[in-house]
Amino acid sequence: MHPLARLDHRFVWHPFTQMRDWLRREPIVLVAGRGAVLRDVYGREYLDANASIWTNLHGHNHPRLNAALRRQLARVAHTSYLGLANEPASLLAADLVAAANPPGWRAQPKLARVFYSDDGSTALEVALKLAHQFARRTGLARRPRFLSLAGAYHGDTVGAVSLGHIDLFHAAYAGLLFKSDAVMAPYCYRCPFNRARPERADARTYRRCRWECVDQVERRLAAQRRRRGEPYAALVFEPLIQGAAGMIPQPPGWLKRVAELARGHGTLLIADEVLTGFGRTGRGALAVGPADMAEAPADKSSRVRRAPSLFACHHEGVQPDFLCLAKGLTGGYLPLAATLTTRAVFNAFLGEYAEFKTFFHGHSYTGNPLGAATARASLALLQSAASRRARARLEWELARELARLWALPAVGDLRQVGLIAGIELVRDWRTRAAFDLRERAGLRVCEALTRRGVLTRPIGNVVVLMPPYCTTPAQLRRMVGALAESIEEVLGRGNNRSR
Repeated sequence: MHPLARLDHRFVWHPFTQMRDWLRREPIVLVAGRGAVLRDVYGREYLDANASIWTNLHGHNHPRLNAALRRQLARVAHTSYLGLANEPASLLAADLVAAANPPGWRAQPKLARVFYSDDGSTALEVALKLAHQFARRTGLARRPRFLSLAGAYHGDTVGAVSLGHIDLFHAAYAGLLFKSDAVMAPYCYRCPFNRARPERADARTYRRCRWECVDQVERRLAAQRRRRGEPYAALVFEPLIQGAAGMIPQPPGWLKRVAELARGHGTLLIADEVLTGFGRTGRGALAVGPADMAEAPADKSSRVRRAPSLFACHHEGVQPDFLCLAKGLTGGYLPLAATLTTRAVFNAFLGEYAEFKTFFHGHSYTGNPLGAATARASLALLQSAASRRARARLEWELARELARLWALPAVGDLRQVGLIAGIELVRDWRTRAAFDLRERAGLRVCEALTRRGVLTRPIGNVVVLMPPYCTTPAQLRRMVGALAESIEEVLGRGNNRSR
C-alpha cells in the first residue's frame, strides 16, 4: 500500500462513506489532473466523469483559472469581510447580479444583493435565515414555515438538513431539526399518477398524467393558508432536476406552474442552484431515445438553441427571491458560495445601529479574495461564445452516446438535463422493479467503471454522469462505453442478476 494511502487509513474520516468498507482496500490517491483526466500516485489515469462531485466546470489545471488565482495570490490571499471589503469580491458581486438578471424581465423580482459564504449548505442556510427574518419583519408570517420537495437535499448544516426529506441522510438528526413540510416532487418514471407503460425512453417524454403533482403543490399551499392563516415563508426547490434524490428531472412546465402558484399564495421562492447553476443544465433538453439516433449534421451547433441564462430557473422564465450558488462558482477550484436576493429583502435589514436589525450571520472566509478572483475568471469563460458553443456540442454528444444504453435491460430510465445525466438501474425494465439498496447495484457498477479508468459516484441505484465542459467526444464515448461494459459485467445483459 502506498504511504499516502496508509496515512489516509490511519487518520482520515471520509464523508458519506462506510469506513469499515473503506479500510478493507487501498484507496485511490489522486495527485494531479489536467482537463477531464486525473492521475493517481501510481501514474494511472482516470476520466473525471462526475466533475469532482459536480464542481469542476472547465477541467483541471485550466490556464485561465490558474492565472487568475496566481495574480490574486501575488496581491493578498485573505482579508476579513467583517467591516472591510476587497476588490475581487466587489467585482464578482456586480458580475453575479448582472448574470442573474436577464434583460427584459420587468415582471420578475430583481436580484440586487450578494451575501457570500463557503459552500452549498451555507448558501441555503443564509437564504433560510434571511427569509425567516423577512417574513416576520414584513408581516408575511408570524411563525414562518417552509415548504420543500419530497426527496429534497439542500446540505448538511442543521437548517439545510431541516429542509431535506431523504430519511437515509436526515432521519438520524431528527431531534436537532425544525419542522418543515414536504410536498410531492415530480418523478415521472415512478410517479403513481403516470399511467404510461415503461418504454425505452426518458419517462418524461411518454408520461400520461394530468399534472397531479402540480395539484398536490396547490393543495398544500392552500392548506397552509387555511390552517395557519398565513402563507409559507418560502418554497425551496432545485430547479429542473433534483440531484441527491437520484438525478430526478422535472417535466417541462412544472417549475413555471409551481412558481406561479407559490407567488399567488404570497410565498417567496428559494432556488437551490448549487448543482444546476453555471450552465450545467444547458438547454434543459430531454435525453434522446433510440429513434433519435440519426447522425448529427456537420454543424451540430445548428441544432442547439442558445440557453437564455447560466441558471436553470431562467429556462422556464422563473426568477426566485433567493438564488443559492456554490459548487461550480469557482470552477471547482476553491470553496465559495453566494446567496443572491432582492432589494426588498435587503431593505428589511436596514436600520439604525441601536435597532439591531443587522443580519447576524457570517463566516471567517466570507468573500475570500482568492475564491472571488477565480470565480470571476470562471464566469468570464462561461459567458464566452466559445464556451457556449462547446457546451451545446457536448450536450448533443452526451445525448447521442447515452441513447446507446437503452439496449441494456438493466437500464430502466435514462434522464438528461443539459450536461447532467442519471441512469437508473433496475432488475426488470418492463416492471420498473428496483434493486434493494443493500445489493449495492449502483456502487458495484461504479467500482467496475473505476477498473476501466472512469470515476463517478452513484446515488443508490442511479449512476451519475456529469462531465467537465472540456470533455472531448472521444473521452465522452469512453465514459459511456465503459459504463455499458460495467453494467453488463455486474448485472448481466439478459439476466439482471445480483450477487
